[in-house]
Amino acid sequence: MNDEHLIYGTRAVIEAVREGKEIEKIFIQRGLNNPLIHELKKQLKESDVFFNDVPSEKLNRLTQKNHQGVVAFLSSIVYYSIEQLLPSIFERGEIPLLIMLDRVTDVRNMGAIARTAECVGAQCIITPSRGGALINSDAIKTSAGALHRIPVCREDNLKLTLEFLSSSGLQIIACTEKTDKLIYDVDLKTPCVIIMGSEENGISGEYLKRADSKIKIPLHGNIASLNVSVATAVVLYEALRQRNLSK
Repeated sequence: MNDEHLIYGTRAVIEAVREGKEIEKIFIQRGLNNPLIHELKKQLKESDVFFNDVPSEKLNRLTQKNHQGVVAFLSSIVYYSIEQLLPSIFERGEIPLLIMLDRVTDVRNMGAIARTAECVGAQCIITPSRGGALINSDAIKTSAGALHRIPVCREDNLKLTLEFLSSSGLQIIACTEKTDKLIYDVDLKTPCVIIMGSEENGISGEYLKRADSKIKIPLHGNIASLNVSVATAVVLYEALRQRNLSK
């Protein structure tokens, strides 16, 4: 993250939150108990901004300056709300093709996924408020600027987001090895959101249960899985192939 996106000190972070700055991450030193910290946590709760309790060593690695136990990163992009974005996709006469990322934390994977998503014409990427990749200068560089072009929706509760998308007529598709269906066996021409999970843990069980279809990429080598950004590209280009054939 570039230095201009890092702010530190309790009062400085309180003011940034009050001014409505887009906050990427906030780290508060574990065990701090003083009036300003209470004021900060109250402001974060009122603004619905999450924070991470961390040891002081974590903060000292982020900056050697007098951080007072509080460090925050301002976002490099503006986030969207899927509830506001989805109607505009339908109004433009487009068939939604959305990507949801579950526990994908590597910033370069995030950037590569955004680059592919923008290239195929996907309308947005949905990420969780907690447990997702930082969108920092590395992510933006890897995306070749796509993260400034494709909307990113950061949602507090992916379960509720999936319920909203399903009630809006989107097919929920999970890319997982826990199925016999290949990516060619499911109709990707319909409005849909494709869930991609981390390479280590895959997709959370609670999201798999909400999937209308589960698909997997055929693998014929000895390595068990693809990098998540590569896997996302394979699935998105299969969706694009199907949609081009139907025109």
